[in-house]
Amino acid sequence: MSDKDTSGDRRGPVLFELDESAAPAAPSEAPPVPEPEIAPTRPEGRAMTTAAVLAARRPSRLARWFWALLGTLISALVSIAAWRFVTDLIASVPVLGYAVTALMVLFVLVVVLIVIKELAALSRLGRVDALHRASARALADEDLKAARAVTGKLTALYAGRDDTRWGRERLREREAEIFDASGLLGLAETELLSPLDAAARREVEASARQVATVTALVPLALADVATALGANMRMIRRIAEIYGGRSGTLGSWRLTKAVMSHLVATGAVAVGDDMLEPILGGGLLAKLSRRFGEGLVNGALTARVGVAAMEVCRPLPFQAVKRPSVRVIIRSALSGLVKSADKA
Repeated sequence: MSDKDTSGDRRGPVLFELDESAAPAAPSEAPPVPEPEIAPTRPEGRAMTTAAVLAARRPSRLARWFWALLGTLISALVSIAAWRFVTDLIASVPVLGYAVTALMVLFVLVVVLIVIKELAALSRLGRVDALHRASARALADEDLKAARAVTGKLTALYAGRDDTRWGRERLREREAEIFDASGLLGLAETELLSPLDAAARREVEASARQVATVTALVPLALADVATALGANMRMIRRIAEIYGGRSGTLGSWRLTKAVMSHLVATGAVAVGDDMLEPILGGGLLAKLSRRFGEGLVNGALTARVGVAAMEVCRPLPFQAVKRPSVRVIIRSALSGLVKSADKA
């Protein structure tokens, strides 16, 4: 057959012969279409990681100059405008002008009182920090005289607090019997700081539970970051108040930056499967929904921040009293959430 005839045959109808012995399969018997395998994404605690990075970020020198000059300029313009407004008002309506002047004087007095309160809070935080450093030196040098000075300052720090009255009495009765620095500071730690440690641990558990719940239930993009940052700042402030710091707004931000900077620098602002899976029970984290898993990881990171805040705000380092376990705190704080997820 020639090429021309062959091309002519190709233009005609094509017949396919089917094997009549093989019956066509019904649609219900057809095999399912294979789905592509997608590796499950594991929760990473992005809200807490972002909050920690934001809190630990140190602005550049140029940015600090910019905000300082901007604040000074705005303050100067507002002051000049207020002064002109008051002088013009006194010239036109003397009674009303003097009344506004009195209000402005009262406002300035309130601002001065707030500044004094913030300075006192920073001074008290510095006092607690100085006690922490002095006790660490006394322990390293086994200096009994320095240890007695630390216990005296510690007793004065907690004077007037009902939750430490029994511990102060016990310390006063027994401190003369101890003749080594580690034993004396261990006694002070056991008698004075044990109830405060329990109160601080309850604050950490409550904050971890709150962050985990809000992250799991609120689907907004930045709400979990704002909640994590706010809850951690409140937790650090309350821990400082428990240990006698009484931090103000500036002191709370300073403590938050110190704690977050430490966690970011040490790489501790991450929770791995080796921590969560033994607590959640054999791979339960991989079976949870993405949002619920993020909540658990953020709660675990909050617990880790709380333990670091206890170490920073505590006037004595952990020696006689065991440092709180992050896993135990996570298990206690998130036990209800984990049980409900396991049942679901």
